[in-house]
Amino acid sequence: MTADRHTFAFVVRKIVITGPESSGKTTLAKALAVHHDAGLVAEMARTYFAERPGTYAGYDEAELRSIAGLQVREEDRVVNNVARDGGGLVCCDTDLITIRIWGEEKFGRSDPWVVQQTMERPYDLWLLCRPDMPWEPDPLRENPNDRERLFEVYRSTLRTLEKPFIVLEGAHELRLRQAIAAIAQVRVIEG
Repeated sequence: MTADRHTFAFVVRKIVITGPESSGKTTLAKALAVHHDAGLVAEMARTYFAERPGTYAGYDEAELRSIAGLQVREEDRVVNNVARDGGGLVCCDTDLITIRIWGEEKFGRSDPWVVQQTMERPYDLWLLCRPDMPWEPDPLRENPNDRERLFEVYRSTLRTLEKPFIVLEGAHELRLRQAIAAIAQVRVIEG
């Protein structure tokens, strides 16, 4: 490295929006990204199934591992872009905890790599969305009748993994205000 070149470390805070299907996660993630002029990590399962031949039905455990790999690569890409631009916030419209729960619910287990990543990948805060809004049908959704049970699975998993989280509930505007206030209180995880 020459004397006229410097390396700067920029802080990137990562927030995960999580919870059961049809609980307002994507709407909230997009609103937070706009509010904070933040990076947005899309839910890669949607991309995967949009590009997959055939229908959504009939996927297997190996495909969940592929989706997990896509999710990590997309997150790393967005985080690197935000860091290159001077740091800031990244809003993740899901993370590997969702894929871990998905595997456990669908197949009775989750890929060991996914489980390990849920313990090791650093985030600053999880925003757990309560499914207290009407179900919106979608070809990629499977669980219209047990969202409250799944919410408790998410809450239990976050507690077991000792992740910092808050529960968001109510109308979208209320959730957005709650999320903005919680993000303002986040202490950045050094890593």
